[in-house]
Amino acid sequence: MPPSAPASTESPPMIAALDLGSNSFHMVLARTSNGEVRILERLGEKVQLAAGIDERRELDEAAMQRGLDCLRRFAQLINHLPQGAVRVVGTNALREARNRAQFIRRAEEILDHQVEVISGREEARLIYTGVAHTFHGAPGQRLVVDIGGGSTEFIIGQGFDSQLRESLQMGCVSFTRRFFADGKITSARYVQAYTAARLELMSIEPGLRRLGWQEAIGASGTIRAVGLAIKGAGLGNGEINAEGIAWLKRKLLKLGDVEKLDIEGIKPDRRSIFPAGLAILEAIFDALEISAMAHSEGALREGVLYDLLGRHHHEDIRDRTLSFLMERYHVDVDQAARVEAKALEAFDQVADDWKLNENWQRELLGWAARIHEVGLDIAHYHYHKHGAYLIEHSDLPGFSRQDQQMLALLVRGHRRNIPQDKFSETGADADTLVRLCILLRFAILFHHIRCTQAVSEVRLQASERRLELLFPRGWLNANPLTRADFEAEAAWLARVGYELRIK
Repeated sequence: MPPSAPASTESPPMIAALDLGSNSFHMVLARTSNGEVRILERLGEKVQLAAGIDERRELDEAAMQRGLDCLRRFAQLINHLPQGAVRVVGTNALREARNRAQFIRRAEEILDHQVEVISGREEARLIYTGVAHTFHGAPGQRLVVDIGGGSTEFIIGQGFDSQLRESLQMGCVSFTRRFFADGKITSARYVQAYTAARLELMSIEPGLRRLGWQEAIGASGTIRAVGLAIKGAGLGNGEINAEGIAWLKRKLLKLGDVEKLDIEGIKPDRRSIFPAGLAILEAIFDALEISAMAHSEGALREGVLYDLLGRHHHEDIRDRTLSFLMERYHVDVDQAARVEAKALEAFDQVADDWKLNENWQRELLGWAARIHEVGLDIAHYHYHKHGAYLIEHSDLPGFSRQDQQMLALLVRGHRRNIPQDKFSETGADADTLVRLCILLRFAILFHHIRCTQAVSEVRLQASERRLELLFPRGWLNANPLTRADFEAEAAWLARVGYELRIK
């Protein structure tokens, strides 16, 4: 399956976003027209994927089956949509599960669309995008909080731009397993959950307070349920406040068991995880001294939808991310542009013979060409390895984990040995990545002297395991360094089973 959906010049008439959360799976289907979005369907089911992660950090079969059954129902609405019109993202449970590849493979067979596992900070960015497009609050800085099943995201932003994005390992499903597994609610257990949340918050409190905010907004089912329960008790109009949280806490401790939770606004399928969610929310209110929090219906799935729409209208966050990365690590932009142009020119010449007919393959090669020298800012020695590490482990807004892993491997393999054995670990076709790596290496070697070569055309011809470079007559003799580079390159490619011929 391809990585993230490719950009195109116009939007498909219908697009969809799926959020495979740790607690619930959600889908939103929308019609697009002139850059506007009209929601047609919203679906959501409690799956509690995180509840199926065992002590070995593996998803059990029952949890996977709950998720796959849900996706079979969702699939009926999206199976007819083309590639690039649907984006499916997995969050904390799939980030944590060691056997996520097994679930993802089965999910992709059902959906016929790729499943991306996104980082916590990328999840935070998309949550903020969803809130910014659907919640029209006061102007100025806003704090957005989303309590999920396995993680909780915090974002500070203004307008449509997020300035700070954080993700903490605490959620209503994971905390339920830790502190309320048998459904009993005691003061001691509640204090343990609250204290655990306060300890997690200590690492991000200074950064949040330093930026500050004028309005706090919650964007999750937990926060919505708390707001409805407070409203039902006559202590608010749907917003969350400290007085309402204190009342709910007393109510829970008095009832003592999740089976007895019959509070207006709390649905039966949320009762088991509600005490953990409330403890986390109270810790957030106390740690950040929040007096009131509004609720936004828009969250991750809406953010994915609007982010997908932006990709079709040349507002791709990934381009901005790479530009920032190049600036941060002082990349030679002229050299990057030369290499990118030559790599894409080579791609177009061999695409049919090497079965490189997907937009994402060309896009991935272009990205790798732009940032292949980021590691030079660390050290020249093994700079390809430094660059690969930076790309794989940095927070790159707009990119999934698979995107970053593939980019890192192309950069890692752009000089010296090609790490062919690692390509298959990305979930993509290893032969495809090897061929993209060979094209990247060709473009870099061609521009080894870091200026525009005085040649009008180099023709490439490819067959299954062979690449021929056809230079104009006499040109190689006039450029002995380039000849030597490609002669050495032939030996490197032979190690991965490819023959390079130079004429």
